[in-house]
Amino acid sequence: MTIALIWAQAADGAIGRGGDIPWHLPEDQRYFRKITGGHPVVMGRRTWDSLPARFRPLPGRANLVVTRNGQWSADGAQTHANVRDALDAGLHLDDTVFVMGGGEIYGAAMESAHEAYVTEIDLEVSDADTWAPALDPGRWSLESDGGWLESPTGVRYRFLRYSASP
Repeated sequence: MTIALIWAQAADGAIGRGGDIPWHLPEDQRYFRKITGGHPVVMGRRTWDSLPARFRPLPGRANLVVTRNGQWSADGAQTHANVRDALDAGLHLDDTVFVMGGGEIYGAAMESAHEAYVTEIDLEVSDADTWAPALDPGRWSLESDGGWLESPTGVRYRFLRYSASP
C-alpha cells in the first residue's frame, strides 16, 4: 500500500497564489492525469474549490475531500473530517492513494507518505501564498529525475520522483 504526494512547484517552492496555481503548464496537467488516473486522490476543500467546475470531480478517480465543515458536500466528492480518515478510505479502494493538496493536507500526510511526485517548474512566483512541503533529506531520496524539458510556452520543467525511507 502506497501513499504518494503529488504537486508542481516553482523553483522558489511556490505552489499557489490566491487559491489558484500560478502557472499554466499543459504538460504537467497531462502528467498528473497519467500518474493519478485510476487511483483515489485526497485533497482539501479549498483545493476542490480551486478545480474548474468541469473537472469536479476529477474523472476516473475517487475524490476524497477533507473538510472541517461537516455540512459541506459536493457531487462526486466523498467527504472526510481529517486526512487520516481520507487516506484510510482511499487505501480501502486501491493500493495507491495520491495526496494532491493543499498545503495543510500535505503537511498532515507527510509522515505517512511513501513517495512524492514533484514537477519542478523553472520560474519564481513573487506573490505566492502557498508553498510546497519540505522533503527532509534525511528521510527522502531522489529516485528519478526526468531531466529538464521545455514547454512550447518556453517554460522549463522536470518531473522528479522521491521515495521515503521507512
